[in-house]
Amino acid sequence: METLLAPTGEIVWVDREEALDAVTALSGSGPAYVFLVIEAMLAAAREMGLPAVEAKRLAVQTLAGAAALAARSDDPPETLRRNVTSPGGTTHAAIALLEQRGVKTAFVEAILAARDRARELGDEFGASA
Repeated sequence: METLLAPTGEIVWVDREEALDAVTALSGSGPAYVFLVIEAMLAAAREMGLPAVEAKRLAVQTLAGAAALAARSDDPPETLRRNVTSPGGTTHAAIALLEQRGVKTAFVEAILAARDRARELGDEFGASA
């Protein structure tokens, strides 16, 4: 099984079958969350007059670079975020607005909703099997 799945990405085993709903919500649905962030970045780029091709390259490479840093760093994401956020700077202004709008809370709630839906789908499938 690992040989079959290895080309698709890193394999993570879970101890309990119930954890699969959380894995589905976090990782299975995760690419859509990232694409939503890219969509938002591109919408902002349009508002600022940046060319679409360059904006997409900037957005995608920014996310790829940040993900690579997070993957190789032992620091938690909060520390990494603080390290790139100068007090009173541009990033601080953006993060402050995102926090004011409850974006992190909305992401957590969205992932929990995905987990709950995975449970519901599992129950429906299990009932019909």
